[in-house]
Amino acid sequence: MTAGIKAMEKQTRFEKLVTDAKKNITEISPTDAAAKLKSGDAVIVDVREKDEWEEEHVAGATHLSRGTIELEMEEKFPDLNTTIICHCGGGGRSALAAESLQKMGYKNVRSLAGGFKAWKAAGLPTSKLL
Repeated sequence: MTAGIKAMEKQTRFEKLVTDAKKNITEISPTDAAAKLKSGDAVIVDVREKDEWEEEHVAGATHLSRGTIELEMEEKFPDLNTTIICHCGGGGRSALAAESLQKMGYKNVRSLAGGFKAWKAAGLPTSKLL
């Protein structure tokens, strides 16, 4: 079996995992997410890796990487009723994170449809670390 076929199988398995997760979560559009963030009705959690966050991120978002979000979430956002909007680059990792947070008991979790790419395409505010 070639490396390309193995990579394709992994991608297919990841995509299936994301598809299954999306059946159990609610997605939110970038414009609706921005309105909720601006009004203080929600927090946006960036689940991408630290280097992705540092390069550019949603203005006002909190960084909790996908690898540690379950460990850090309770301390950062202890109220299970907080509206939490997870986002990643394209919507896959955030769907998995949103599903996991729901399993932890968070009641108002959303995943940003289309991820950071969609946020930027909508012309919404971003920040960069200096």
